Amino acid sequence: MVPLQFVDSHCHLNYLDDTPEAIARARAANVDTMLCIGVEADRFSEVLECADGNSGIWASVGEHPGNASGRPKWLHDHLPHPRIVAIGETGLDYFYDADDATRKLQLDGFRYQMEVAHAENLPVIIHTRAAVEDTLSVLHEFPRVTGVLHCFTENWDMAEKALALGYYISISGIVTFKNAENVRDVARRVPSERLLIETDAPWLAPVPNRGKTNEPAFVAHTAQYVADLRGQTLAEIAVLTRDNFFRLFPRADSK
Repeated sequence: MVPLQFVDSHCHLNYLDDTPEAIARARAANVDTMLCIGVEADRFSEVLECADGNSGIWASVGEHPGNASGRPKWLHDHLPHPRIVAIGETGLDYFYDADDATRKLQLDGFRYQMEVAHAENLPVIIHTRAAVEDTLSVLHEFPRVTGVLHCFTENWDMAEKALALGYYISISGIVTFKNAENVRDVARRVPSERLLIETDAPWLAPVPNRGKTNEPAFVAHTAQYVADLRGQTLAEIAVLTRDNFFRLFPRADSK
């Protein structure tokens, strides 16, 4: 029997203390594909180091809203790199009551990265937290761009609106947390062809590893939990989330 192969659609390998060992543990756990996410200019070379020379590891280039500096023109320096398959992580995060100036910086950076995604015909990786209305408004401004709302923590109403715009929804280990019924509701209802799973390592380790440093090897726990929620087998979730990943990120090579 061919072993299941899992995809971690969103992780920050460069933030792990033992990146080479974590990659080896992921391979041993049949996680053969990982997307290492760029969030800041100063450490982006580390993201590329994770992807370069590691088959099955890809990279995105972006500026996280928590690092918003306006229009991150530095992205263009890296777009030709053959391991880059997406723009982001970009988006909006108002969770800590961002003031007007901070929100403007985030919106400027978000729109700029959406412009880049449009121009380069690349999918985007969206971070959204406590910013539903503004996030959806910006997505509406770029109808030819698609992507994924990663580590989804909002409700079904937002998920449904994003799905209508062609976006995918990615479920993280938060789905296993006791107080995350809204995430479980979304995980049950997302159409199979739009579902992704992720770790967001090194954060948000799923049960039974909650409290530990998260890593791509743990994505199988989230996959099993989501399978149980949806009344599907682990094999079905592994296959459909893998297929969805390569459909959303066509520059990644499944071979």
